[in-house]
Formats: sequence, structure tokens, C-alpha cells
Amino acid sequence: MINKGSKLYSIFTGTCPKCHQESMYFNPNPYMLADTLKIKEKCSHCQTKYRMEPSFFFGSMYVSYGLGVAFSVAAFIISFFFFSSTLTTAFIAIVITLVVFMPIIMRLSRNIWINMFMSYDENLAKKHFD
Repeated sequence: MINKGSKLYSIFTGTCPKCHQESMYFNPNPYMLADTLKIKEKCSHCQTKYRMEPSFFFGSMYVSYGLGVAFSVAAFIISFFFFSSTLTTAFIAIVITLVVFMPIIMRLSRNIWINMFMSYDENLAKKHFD
């Protein structure tokens, strides 16, 4: 199980990388496409700024590419080897997988990117800012 305090917890839940107390996103549902990438300015619990510089999340595009490749490989292996599909059907499965998981891939890539630069701080998680 993934516990608070680990980078994986913040990555998979989309919570603040410093305190893990609240979501970085206005809408926690990635499938609300209008709000998929709308990120808060800062954490209301620990005041951590999510937007460190104007183009900070451009780097997450590289992570997104890697995640897209991983999802594509998984879709190919499942469709081609487990369901014995043709290459054409496997290609269609890859395209469908990428379209269906696009909002999740976009959020995961942002979560991974910000967690590369910030770490959990137990002291911040325990403090209560008013």
C-alpha cells in the first residue's frame, strides 16, 4: 500500500508534494476535460507554490511522452499476445488506450514532474496554517 509521506502517494493522488494534505488541482476528476490541467497557485495548508516559474510544467511533456510509450506498449502486449489480435487491431487498441487514458497521463506526468523537484516534509504536514 502507498502511504502518505512517499512520492508515489503524491504522484498517484495528485496531492501537494510537500504536505500531502490537499489536491493540487481544482477538480480532482481528470475526466472533467475543461479542468484537467487547472492547477491551484499554492497549497492552502503549507503555502507551497505549485507554479515555481511560468513555464515550469513544460518539462512534464517529456514525462508525458514516456508515459504514453509505456501505456502503448502495455496495450500492444495485452492485445497482441493475450488476445492474439492482428497488428491492425493492436494498433487500434493502442490508439483507443491513449485517447481514453489521455487525461490520466497528462496529470500523472505533471505529478511526476513536480515530485522530481519537491519532497515530502513531515514538519509541514503537521503544522496548521491559519
